[in-house]
Amino acid sequence: MSGPSTHEVTALLQRWSAGDEAALEQLASLVYEELRRTAHRYMAREAIGHTLQTTALVNEVYVRLVKVSDVSWQNRAHFFAVCAQMMRRILTDFARSRRSIKRGGNAGRVPFDEALFAAQEAPADIVALDGALEALSAFDERKSRVVEMRFFGGLSVEETAQVLRVSVETVHRDWRLAKSWLLRELSKEKHDGT
Repeated sequence: MSGPSTHEVTALLQRWSAGDEAALEQLASLVYEELRRTAHRYMAREAIGHTLQTTALVNEVYVRLVKVSDVSWQNRAHFFAVCAQMMRRILTDFARSRRSIKRGGNAGRVPFDEALFAAQEAPADIVALDGALEALSAFDERKSRVVEMRFFGGLSVEETAQVLRVSVETVHRDWRLAKSWLLRELSKEKHDGT
């Protein structure tokens, strides 16, 4: 990820963790464009006509960050990993609420495959993906977090390794295995007709 330096963000995160509310304001202005780019990349995967806009997603992340008080921020990568998790939750909650409004909705299932990661040509069924990630988390939490950071947060392999405090090779392996596991789960769900 390009953008503000790791040192600047980490220093502001540490000040904010220590209770300096002004540091959050400085941090927000420093990372806004990067969060917006991350949100835009994710929103590009959503269905055409999605009513939640990139700016609204970033603003909702900010609102949730303001409420966070018990995080001991490690560094810039950790911050963006938490933001990725928040974006996932916001989008999943939004998708669930839209489905309930539509009385179950008629959104079709879309296979979770390599194209979803690389080309992002087809929108994913975010609720099905969230359910599969929850199941993966119960089976192997670290692999689930790798997917969350890489797919939702756009973190590099190196940044993901830093946040999880594992080797780059471990992240590569977890990423590969998690994608296979999720593909199998989502394919099974599609064939089961659920």
